[in-house]
Amino acid sequence: MIHKPPRRATALAFGTAALLALGLSLPMSAAADDADPAVGLAGSDLYLNPWSTTLEAAQALAGQARADAQLLGSIPSADWFTTGTPAEVEEAVDDVVTAAAVQGRMPVLVAYNLPFRDCAQYSAGGALDTAAYQAWIDGLVAGIGGRPATVILEPDGLGIIPHYVTLDGVAEWCQPAEIPAETAAADRYTQLNYAVDALGALPSASVYLDGTGASWLNVGEISDRLLKGGVQRADGFFLNASNYQFTANSTAFGTWISQCIAYVTEVSPGDFGSCGNQYWNGGPANNWTGVAMSQYGEWSADAADPALNTAGVDSRYESILGGVEPTTRFVIDTSRNGLGPWQFPADTYPVHEDWCNPPDRGLGVRPDTTTDVPLVDAYLWIKVPGESDGKCYRGTGGPLDPARGIEDPAAGQWFAEQARELVALADPGVAPLDCHVGWDVEADASGFAAKVRTSAAGNLAFFFAGDQAVRKATRGEFTQDGAAVTATAAERPGNAPDALLHVVGEPDQPWIFWLDGRACTSD
Repeated sequence: MIHKPPRRATALAFGTAALLALGLSLPMSAAADDADPAVGLAGSDLYLNPWSTTLEAAQALAGQARADAQLLGSIPSADWFTTGTPAEVEEAVDDVVTAAAVQGRMPVLVAYNLPFRDCAQYSAGGALDTAAYQAWIDGLVAGIGGRPATVILEPDGLGIIPHYVTLDGVAEWCQPAEIPAETAAADRYTQLNYAVDALGALPSASVYLDGTGASWLNVGEISDRLLKGGVQRADGFFLNASNYQFTANSTAFGTWISQCIAYVTEVSPGDFGSCGNQYWNGGPANNWTGVAMSQYGEWSADAADPALNTAGVDSRYESILGGVEPTTRFVIDTSRNGLGPWQFPADTYPVHEDWCNPPDRGLGVRPDTTTDVPLVDAYLWIKVPGESDGKCYRGTGGPLDPARGIEDPAAGQWFAEQARELVALADPGVAPLDCHVGWDVEADASGFAAKVRTSAAGNLAFFFAGDQAVRKATRGEFTQDGAAVTATAAERPGNAPDALLHVVGEPDQPWIFWLDGRACTSD
């Protein structure tokens, strides 16, 4: 997906006054072409794209579905780049990174274009071959340039590798006839290492590799793949992308991966078999009486349920690491994991597909780069909550999803019913947007007039998508700095505050408004 605003001519430069009106901060030293090379993800302010796919979806919705999409669009989530020529991805990435850099904020970009990605399942696609992929990565790198950016490199890229044989000698399920079995796995590592090195050469970019999730590969297996994929030259790895595992479980799993990497690189080279993992949690702390850990509860070192208790594995790493400290850091996707994974009913579906649009899930912890958790750089919304995982048939002939009784949208398309569930069942809870903006447009000889109504008095801020310019305001005041406009509507007894803006340029509908820094719903 190469996503652009409604028009290419996005006037993305705007100044301090406009940013303050939005409730945003701009460091005095920040500038689009003069980024601080020391900037990293941890502790940064995340960028919110006012032209995101979530806000785009809201434009075609009404009522509660529109309000849900606008609420979700008011919270920073990643921008995905999944196709296009090198020139197209460069242009699209540059749009996002330029806007974020001017604000002094960190964009999170998902690169998802590996050849034969997702093993031709719901998210099939990708570059034609290694050479095409490397050229595409070069375009993405050029789009970032010297500005800060965080790149989530290829979800599932290490979890699903064509024609792969595990450390235990097991041939995995992805065995496509279209690509040569003898080179497929090596090609995947060549592609990922190229991307890691190309992104790593940038002065202000961070890159994280696929670490799968706590209910997927075991610790030793994914640690081996991460090392082969270049994690020691990256900033770390990401977990739970587009999935639903509890944050506590991902934190434990990620810590064990980091400990395993330290062990096999600094203590006992290559001894992945000694790395404790989630599928047998025995160790010194429980007298080596282990069980497989369950994904249907939150893990902790003092859990009464042995299947949720991490103490055995924790103590196992303590005993084998000695004084060696793990240093490989990670991030966790918390976009849809508030209630954890779906505990599907037994003997109901031929294939449960619990990762595919499971019913009755909730938003998780909001994006945060100050976690105060050792080794965790950030909680991110990598998956865009509200976008479908695909058409989920669960082993049936379709077209309905038997868990929902409706036909799910294709992967990446807006799924209003799921968005409603995610908002309603969020944990921690999420408050609805508490202000509203009306925007009525009437074309005139020089452009258009926009009647703006706000639910309360205050400073209203928004972005135009192109080169529109406000020439005067009736019943209110305005300032404009590039694409950013701040308007103050006049209060009138017995009526909602309103203003009439006279604008030169094509009629436009902003996708998000802020009133005194608070995001609002809009007509």
